Amino acid sequence: MQTNQTIDSPVAENQRIKLIDALRGVALLGILLMNIPGFSMPDYFSEGFKNDPSNVNFWVYKIIGVFFEGKMRALFSVIFGAGILLFISKKAGQSAHFLFYRRMFWLVVFGLIHAHLILWIGDILYLYGVCGMIVYLFRNVNPKYLVLAIPLVAILDFGFGTYQYQDIRAKRIAYVEAAKAQGENKTLSNDQTKALTFWREVEKSMIPNREDARANTKKMKSGYTTVASYLRPIALDIQTTYMLFEIWDAIALMLLGFALYKWGFLTGTWANANYRKVMLIGYGIGLPLVIYSAYYSFMNFSTLEANLKRMEEVPINWIGLIYPFQRILLVMAHASALILLYKSGIFRGLFKRLEAVGQMAFTNYISHSIICTLFFFGYGLNYFAEFQFYQIFFVAFAIWILQLIISPIWLRYFYFGPLEWLWRSLTYWKLQPFRRS
Repeated sequence: MQTNQTIDSPVAENQRIKLIDALRGVALLGILLMNIPGFSMPDYFSEGFKNDPSNVNFWVYKIIGVFFEGKMRALFSVIFGAGILLFISKKAGQSAHFLFYRRMFWLVVFGLIHAHLILWIGDILYLYGVCGMIVYLFRNVNPKYLVLAIPLVAILDFGFGTYQYQDIRAKRIAYVEAAKAQGENKTLSNDQTKALTFWREVEKSMIPNREDARANTKKMKSGYTTVASYLRPIALDIQTTYMLFEIWDAIALMLLGFALYKWGFLTGTWANANYRKVMLIGYGIGLPLVIYSAYYSFMNFSTLEANLKRMEEVPINWIGLIYPFQRILLVMAHASALILLYKSGIFRGLFKRLEAVGQMAFTNYISHSIICTLFFFGYGLNYFAEFQFYQIFFVAFAIWILQLIISPIWLRYFYFGPLEWLWRSLTYWKLQPFRRS
């Protein structure tokens, strides 16, 4: 790696927008609330409590679902979009394009390492690297056109989801008919034999049966090689087969980030009255929608068997249209509330720590995975499937506290987090300054 190349330099520390760092920090810590069940809980873990209001886990599950599920990742995607514009704002010419695409290339590489070596199948780095390369092409589009991506992609995403659902539903119906014939000792046709095979593939890749679920838990409580052999094919499917279903949401949110940055929403330049208006509209419409959706889930989705039965009976899940709209309404409301708090000076000490967490978001994000895999997976402390649902959030809160303490201390002595430094050095192909004088 060269150390004397003189191409465009990174954004200087005094050019950082601290509010955006703080929002990124909030989103990053919030994402852990959504990710930690994936590190720690077995298949169908919620069946024992999600329809039991007398259970504390029910309320933890519902509160997190209403206020955080999807919203934190949406906020992070919006901030990532704004970060693209910040990255290129001080650069010009061909070098800006070249630097950006090299930056995204390395993000894709980090995503592959994260998913296949650290073994977190919920990785977003690979997805963000791919989507970043696409949305960069729209960086000069008028913001009023960029925001149209949200409703358009919501409808498109629902269409893709419905197509996938109906494909699985058709396989399920064919399987049920074939299984019934098999149970009656009838000779199966070629189509019926294929139906049994096709559904078994669905069970292996997407909807494990009860026996598969028990086997999966046993694998997760085993050594690194066993865990890796189980998780890597899933990660590969997510990064290839299902990528077409994944990218649209992230692209739309990054484009929204472009618009909100250009309009000054994310930099705090709007009048407080306007932020309050967005907050009131977002909560006023979004909360009733998400609460209704949660109630609908409570009434209609319980066990694996009940869900499969419902799949056989319901050709289109129209309730799914609520999700993208309630989520964007609530993420805008959350962002407005956070910006108002930030501008007010209340909790200034906490926001300073969140700024540091956000400035080291890459390092802190990967740290989440390293800590959680070593704590929960079988090759670590092996607490997978050992805790009640509410208890895993004590681990999440401990990680929050750790990062809120360590991140500001680290940045007193170093310009960047270690992974931020590595990413910048690889992007500019020049060793960046690291330790403060």
